[in-house]
Amino acid sequence: MTALELWIVAIGLAMDCFTVSIASGILLQRVYWRTILLTSFCFGLFQAMMPFIGWVATTRFSSLVEQCDHWIAFVLLAFLGGKMVYESYRPEEHRAFNPHSLRVILALSVATSIDALAVGISFSCIGYRTLESILAPVCIIGFTSLALAFVGFMTGIFAGRRFHFPVERLGGVLLIAIGLKILYTHLAA
Repeated sequence: MTALELWIVAIGLAMDCFTVSIASGILLQRVYWRTILLTSFCFGLFQAMMPFIGWVATTRFSSLVEQCDHWIAFVLLAFLGGKMVYESYRPEEHRAFNPHSLRVILALSVATSIDALAVGISFSCIGYRTLESILAPVCIIGFTSLALAFVGFMTGIFAGRRFHFPVERLGGVLLIAIGLKILYTHLAA
């Protein structure tokens, strides 16, 4: 996977964090630095941990899946991307949650990072075999999620409800495109 593709995957994964942060920013209505920084940090941390956990779990049995690893990566990324696109068309639910609560922050961190677990599995399938090779992707994913969560908060606070860009849909399309590229690369080789 090239560096550009890795950044695109990281941005795709961070779209959930970005979207949730916009909603939280709209609820906050003003800058609360502690809440914004803590939530952004937790989003980045969990987005970095989940692919690592998926990668560790998969490397234990990678020899069993080497023959079909490109198909596994494609299916996982296409499924996650399709799920994100599908979710972007569902009506927005107005849930009452407190963005200041540590319990809510941690729950949102887990909820927005579940997709990254599957991406970690796909990393193992496409050639990330050593701890050194997985560190850069994990750090890029974590940093990107942290940064986009912060930007999402600021966008939600300052732009309010006038911001109607389908960021989750874009993230899903990007993940599907990366999955197709991986499949094409392996089948064409």
